[in-house]
Amino acid sequence: MAWRRRRRPEARSGARGALALLALALCAPGARGRALEWYSAVVSTEYVDPQTNRSVRTVSESGRFGESSPKEGARGLVGVPRAEDRDPEGCAPRTRFLVPGGRGAAPWVALVARGGCTFKDKVLVAARRNASAVVLYNEERHGNLTAPMSHAGTGNIVVIMVSYPKGREIVDLVQKDIPVTMTIGLGTRHVQEFISGQSVVFVAIAFITMMIISLAWLIFYYIQRFLYTGSQFGSQSHRKETKKLIGQLPLHTVKHGEKGIDVDAESCAVCIENFKGKDVIRILPCKHIFHRICIDPWLLDHRTCPMCKLDVIKALGYWGELEDTQETHAPESPPGGVSTADLSLTLPDGDRSDAGSSAPPTTGDSAPPCEASFKEDAGENTALLASGSVWRAVDPWM
Repeated sequence: MAWRRRRRPEARSGARGALALLALALCAPGARGRALEWYSAVVSTEYVDPQTNRSVRTVSESGRFGESSPKEGARGLVGVPRAEDRDPEGCAPRTRFLVPGGRGAAPWVALVARGGCTFKDKVLVAARRNASAVVLYNEERHGNLTAPMSHAGTGNIVVIMVSYPKGREIVDLVQKDIPVTMTIGLGTRHVQEFISGQSVVFVAIAFITMMIISLAWLIFYYIQRFLYTGSQFGSQSHRKETKKLIGQLPLHTVKHGEKGIDVDAESCAVCIENFKGKDVIRILPCKHIFHRICIDPWLLDHRTCPMCKLDVIKALGYWGELEDTQETHAPESPPGGVSTADLSLTLPDGDRSDAGSSAPPTTGDSAPPCEASFKEDAGENTALLASGSVWRAVDPWM
């Protein structure tokens, strides 16, 4: 009995689908949040050291422009809140600034500490004092870092932030009444992308969906594997029983010159090759003959004659499931067929050596020898053959 082999599902397809879903989630519109763009500032300071009377100039790209600040340069003397006002953050509206060396309406840059009020308040206070730019230095706990500043509504005044060490260095010089000139220049453009909260939710849902699909594919794969294993066991059992029944069909060795078969004309319907001397053929109940090595695998898969479609297993008398057959009994021959139990072959003394490959003789009374040729079926060119032998088909109804 033939069993069709089932194709195992590919577990890789589930993994590929999951990875594709995750890639779609990450690349989909909205998966990435708004890009943060900011510009660094080049800060240059210049002053005269009173002890050496030498000019000291430092340049570093240590500043950061505010979000609402125009991205342009500025220059002027540095001014800091007066110590007597006790407002280093520059938050009070009446805060006054100390600008060493400042004269009249000369441009100057306000330098204030972070904290105490909003960035906007600090910028507006300095702008009222006619500052051309505002520089905020970060808190001490942040070290050399700077932070983004939001100060919408402050106009076209330049606003930057520098680190705490840089700011304190300049403040100390100004408080010593040393004129410090600061020049602000545009630095490098930076773009920083971040994932928004909505994108995180979207990616989380996609990841959960990916895991569910992978788990479903895994379950489906093992179910199919279990069913395939069970079918293999059943198929092996059926093939084993079918092989035993096929072994009951008679065999014959073809000889040159024997009567009833034309070796050059007759051929096997399975391999389409002519029969040759010493070929071992198997004889089916329908009287059709084939090479044993050709017809045995065919019967294991199809159970029927390749030419007339006769069910060979049923013709041998086995109608139920093969594995339920516990006893081997002599099958009945269909009307007009040849029974393997009643088919006997009598060979001359010279052909005794071929008895091992022929069907076992019956236990009934021996029949008188006679020359019997194979009858040719209507519309077919194969026949049951015997050479120098006696074939006897016993009709159970006689």
